[in-house]
Amino acid sequence: MSESTLDSSLAVVILAAGEGTRMRSSLPKVLHRIGGRPLVGHVLDTARDLAPSHVLVVVRHERDQVADAVLGVSPEVVVVDQDEIPGTGRAVEVALDRLGGFDGDVLVLSADVPLLDFDTLAALVRAHRDERAEATLLSAVVDDPTGYGRVIRDAAGTVARIVEQKDATDEEASIREINAGVYVFRAGALRAHLPQVGTANAQGEKYLTDVIGLLRESDARVAASIVTDVSLTLGVNDRAQLSEAARLLNARTVRRWQLAGVTVQDPATTWIDVTATLAPDVTLLPGTQILRATTVASGAVIGPDTSLEDCEVGEDAVVRRTDATLAVIGAGATVGPFAFLRPGTELGAGGKIGTFVETKNSRIGEGSKVPHLSYIGDTTIGRNVNLGAGAITANYDDVVKHRTEIGDEVHSGSHNVFVAPVRIGDGAKTGAGAVIRKDVPAGALALSVAPQRNVEGWVENHRPGTGAAEAAIRARSAQKADDGAQEQGD
Repeated sequence: MSESTLDSSLAVVILAAGEGTRMRSSLPKVLHRIGGRPLVGHVLDTARDLAPSHVLVVVRHERDQVADAVLGVSPEVVVVDQDEIPGTGRAVEVALDRLGGFDGDVLVLSADVPLLDFDTLAALVRAHRDERAEATLLSAVVDDPTGYGRVIRDAAGTVARIVEQKDATDEEASIREINAGVYVFRAGALRAHLPQVGTANAQGEKYLTDVIGLLRESDARVAASIVTDVSLTLGVNDRAQLSEAARLLNARTVRRWQLAGVTVQDPATTWIDVTATLAPDVTLLPGTQILRATTVASGAVIGPDTSLEDCEVGEDAVVRRTDATLAVIGAGATVGPFAFLRPGTELGAGGKIGTFVETKNSRIGEGSKVPHLSYIGDTTIGRNVNLGAGAITANYDDVVKHRTEIGDEVHSGSHNVFVAPVRIGDGAKTGAGAVIRKDVPAGALALSVAPQRNVEGWVENHRPGTGAAEAAIRARSAQKADDGAQEQGD
């Protein structure tokens, strides 16, 4: 076996047929996500790193949903249906049938144990082959073994059998070495002994673990590899374990990026999906989430309190207190605080999306700024544009969404509404409060506000006795006194 791959005499069988009733969810357990991938996706990725000749996933509960997810992650995987006979032994048996005459080693993994890494599995297979064993299981010694099968050893310290929690005696239940649910078998050993496994147990299932006892009864060699990092073997059966697995995976991911040159100011409040990519000298401030396929270039500062999902962030960009999905943020651009970038947003290099700005399906050109209190939807904005506070592109007429086109070097006044479809030419300007319903030619000044008209005495006449009326009367009296004093001085 090389440093990065195993030889082709290895098949991987992933068990994903269970109902996962303790999750209390309409979503199959193995499709719940941590670190940006479903549980089964993490197991598949690790399995593929081993470069086996075959990868099979056994499904039953919500068969089509699980199969579609598996094939979406890894189209070359063979999906195998488990019949109505329950149990892990039956699941491996149907997978073995699909392997035909394969005569190598079979690595059995559980789709709900997502934290196992390449090094652990590669070491397990190496130990199995070095020991020339018929079966090798991964075990761990834990403080609380509740819920796990116990590894029973004989007087010589050799693995004798595995007893499931529900079938264990009080003495057996006190054993702290647990079965991690990961095994390597010789394919021939499985073919010889799986047909002998029955369902006479507390759960009425065909246990894969019974093969261990049958092998020992036939004097076959069974080995165990004890994993030192117990967290790697964490199985997910309920929402609490799902959260714990997510926390452990995130801690591992954050540390990996820290060692790669990323500053993570507060690892406890920073979440990074395994599918994200960060360059050296990125800084992540507290409360930041880097999700899905987000990429962040060198020198960018993200956070605090920022969520980026499937986004691309350029070098030296600064993104503060922002929620962004499927957005592109150019080099040297600034976003936030309190910005909302919806799918299709593209901000050019050196541009700005400021405080309380929402954007959607819009391209904002290099050096252009939407500083505050704006909605920009279905819009193309050119270079070096400045939109005043409160700018709105009214893109929806209750039937169709229309586009707004704003050229280069355009400056708009505050509180403008651009009623799409409309085009603003290069270098044009718009006055404060303008409602732009027609195209504006290049270099033109667009004004749409009627001249101001002041109705003297309106408050005193229409709101007599109010505080406003009294204040107005005092002000008018003071003004008259000032005017009289000025006339006497003249």
